[in-house]
Amino acid sequence: MKKLRLGSQARKAFQGSSRGFSLIEVVIAIALIGIIAVAVLGALSTASIALIIADKRATAESLARSQLEYVKNQDYINYSDPDRDPEDYAVIPEYPEGYTIEIVAEPIDPETYEPYNYEEGAFEKDDGIQKIKVIVSHDGKAVITMEGYKRNPEIEE
Repeated sequence: MKKLRLGSQARKAFQGSSRGFSLIEVVIAIALIGIIAVAVLGALSTASIALIIADKRATAESLARSQLEYVKNQDYINYSDPDRDPEDYAVIPEYPEGYTIEIVAEPIDPETYEPYNYEEGAFEKDDGIQKIKVIVSHDGKAVITMEGYKRNPEIEE
C-alpha cells in the first residue's frame, strides 16, 4: 500500500494540533443555519395553509354534490304556487360544523333556459324544469357553488 502525504494544515487538523474555529467562521455557520431554518419553516407554513384550504374545498365540494343529489331525490316542488308545501327543498340533515348550505331553485323556460320572473312569493310559471344552485359556505365565506337541473317526472315531454 502507498502512503498518502497530507499537507501541513490537513495533517494538523487530523492530528489534533488545530486551534479550533475562529469567531467569524462560527458566526457565518450560525447565520447559514438560521437562513436555512427560516426558509424551511416558511415552506412548512405555506404547505400547511394550502392543505387546510384544500381540505375545506374538498369538504365543500362533497357537501355540494351530496346536497344536489338530495334535492334531486326529493319530490318536485312547484315554485309557481305561492302556497306550496314545503316552501323549499330540504337541506341534508347532517354536515360538519362551520359549514352552511343554501339552495336556490328557479323554474326555467325550457326553450330559452332563462328563469321566469319572481313575483310576490312565487314564479310566474313552472314548466316542470328547474335550475338548482347549491352554495356551500364555510365561516360565512362561499367556498363552492354547484348547479344542476331538476325535472318534474309527472310532466310528459
